[in-house]
Amino acid sequence: MADFIIILNEKIMNITCLKLARFPVLLGIVIFLSGCATSQNTHDPLESMNRSVFSFNEKADKYILKPVALGYKTIAPEVVEAGAENFFSNLDDFIVVINDVLQLKFSEAGQDGSRLLINTFLGMGGLVDFGSKYGFPKRYEDFGQTLAHYGVSSGPYIVVPFFGGYTVRSGLGAIVDAGTNPIFYAAPFMAPFISPTIGAGRAVEQRKQLLENEAIVNEAALDKYEFLRDAYLQRRNNLIHDGNPPAIDDVIDEPAQESADAEKKRSVVIEYIDPEPWQPIHDSK
Repeated sequence: MADFIIILNEKIMNITCLKLARFPVLLGIVIFLSGCATSQNTHDPLESMNRSVFSFNEKADKYILKPVALGYKTIAPEVVEAGAENFFSNLDDFIVVINDVLQLKFSEAGQDGSRLLINTFLGMGGLVDFGSKYGFPKRYEDFGQTLAHYGVSSGPYIVVPFFGGYTVRSGLGAIVDAGTNPIFYAAPFMAPFISPTIGAGRAVEQRKQLLENEAIVNEAALDKYEFLRDAYLQRRNNLIHDGNPPAIDDVIDEPAQESADAEKKRSVVIEYIDPEPWQPIHDSK
């Protein structure tokens, strides 16, 4: 049984790495196609293609990842779930510190670096979140935000098989972030089964976190694709502007005038994607 699990985890990681290697090619194709697109939606010119890929991802999630996440949530004790969530969050903090520095946010880099050190050493490798208790709350910075900080356009919204929705900018940023994750460099020195196990565990943990909000999405969304797309774009906009997005966002090219229904929908989306809002360290870029 143990050998089967190891082989399964290795196959999952091999598939993930293969998809990651193909991701830049997919982005390049999308950039080319977006120039030929005729959709009136300025931030989703490839909507027809995206919906097809979204439908495929929904089926893959239904029959593969969601059942595994449900099983994990059912059998794993709460302390294990909390430890796994904190561990992967701590790995992300390494990426946060790097992008703080790249954006010249040296004060934030010091605070996020302190959080990383506290949780790594006092929190047993990040299993326990002592950083938040000591006044260093979780923040979110990635290379996509760094590109936006320096004025790189978001590009069109795309849905990638198995990976989900991205803008071209955030997708390219995700590739760079994967290359700066500590696991990327530690993998050659690990036992063969450790790195695949961590990768598979992270995928399951991320899917488990979505289970709690899935019912909200299904109830609130007349069009699930549109709902999740808008949620993603608004959350990226919120992160890029450190919690204080402008009324009119050049990043996702939203219209200047919106109806009351659209405004209500946006507030529902924000509540869904960020149920525990964090306080930004500074007001604006």
